[in-house]
Amino acid sequence: MDRMNVEEFETSIISICSKSLAVISTAVLTFSFTWIKIRTYLRDGSFVDISYNQETGKTAYAQIRDDRRIFGADNKKGWHWHPREDPSLHVKTDKEVTFEGFMKELEADFK
Repeated sequence: MDRMNVEEFETSIISICSKSLAVISTAVLTFSFTWIKIRTYLRDGSFVDISYNQETGKTAYAQIRDDRRIFGADNKKGWHWHPREDPSLHVKTDKEVTFEGFMKELEADFK
């Protein structure tokens, strides 16, 4: 996938969150011309921190509860998942994990 600029990334995240029944609200925490951090608050009291660096292409999604990651995915060392069963693990995947794909996995717990 071609790298999005920060504005395109933000627009994409907000669009996906606006369609999710698991999401209460979404807020941009910090941003610059080349990076952004967004937080999405979920119905179960947890939240998802989303970060993106346009220059490096590094992207991370982490569901947090009680100050601990409980689920996540990122491409800091190639795309990998941090599964619910043990979020400290790095389960490699050959495919990019999009935010839409991440949310589909996360929303499975909300049905």
